[in-house]
Amino acid sequence: MQKLSLDALARELLSRATDSGASGAAGGSRAAQTVVGGHEKTLRQTVIALAKDAAHASPGEASLYVLRGRVSLAAGADSWEGREGDLLLIPDAPHSLTALADSAVLLTVVKPPR
Repeated sequence: MQKLSLDALARELLSRATDSGASGAAGGSRAAQTVVGGHEKTLRQTVIALAKDAAHASPGEASLYVLRGRVSLAAGADSWEGREGDLLLIPDAPHSLTALADSAVLLTVVKPPR
């Protein structure tokens, strides 16, 4: 059994993502940490922090839980807005995530077996 504070991790990653010294300019930054699984596992959960206006793109089906902030998720012609506490179910299609405010999300992906 392992215990992890997603709130504390979100705060830490947001601090890294919004630190203007890390990227050389304010905004446009991101930081992420895988908390469950990884590339070699079937299940992967990653906390992603995005400074306002930063973006993240990914293919395939997933779920996204908004830990902090406000985000916009786009897949094809559809888009959804998520706020703290929202769970967004991402369709099996290429999609992009944009931070409408400094934000942290928990991305859950299950890869199909090989």
